Amino acid sequence: MYTKKIYFSGENVHELQEIFSDLPGVVNVLIGKISARNVHSYVNPELQTLENVTGIEIEFNPKKMDLSMLMDILFNVLNPYADKSLGVYYSSGEDEPQVELHVNFIANRGKEPVVSKACLTINDPNVDKAVRKCFVKVGRLKNFVAAPEVEQHFLRKHPEIQTSIDLTKFKASIRF
Repeated sequence: MYTKKIYFSGENVHELQEIFSDLPGVVNVLIGKISARNVHSYVNPELQTLENVTGIEIEFNPKKMDLSMLMDILFNVLNPYADKSLGVYYSSGEDEPQVELHVNFIANRGKEPVVSKACLTINDPNVDKAVRKCFVKVGRLKNFVAAPEVEQHFLRKHPEIQTSIDLTKFKASIRF
């Protein structure tokens, strides 16, 4: 079976692992440390590298689960306009355009479109309008080191722990 991998960082990685683990087409979700190169942020363009950020690795079957669907779920669970630890990292060059397009859409949501001389409506990221800032970091993965088995699926091993997301309600609301 052909699979692909995508890496997300965010607020509580144990919650993210639970959210993505039971989705159709997702083969495996691991918690670990992410290092990335050529990282850029829609808030801080000077950012170039990212070292040892805790995140998750999602291995998925692209015939059953689309990368855009995974990012939609991430951006619905975590607020890209408030969570400064949010990141999307790809290991394959073929995923770069789709990740960039999706995050650029999120970053420009709510901005007025600009009309060019050819009467084409385009999004201009340089419009000086007070809008929400997108804090999502994007970059190519340099290294991922999985956490020890003790940290994997921590919330399943400790169901008494309270989470900020009602995981039962979330899983009931997902329909594919």
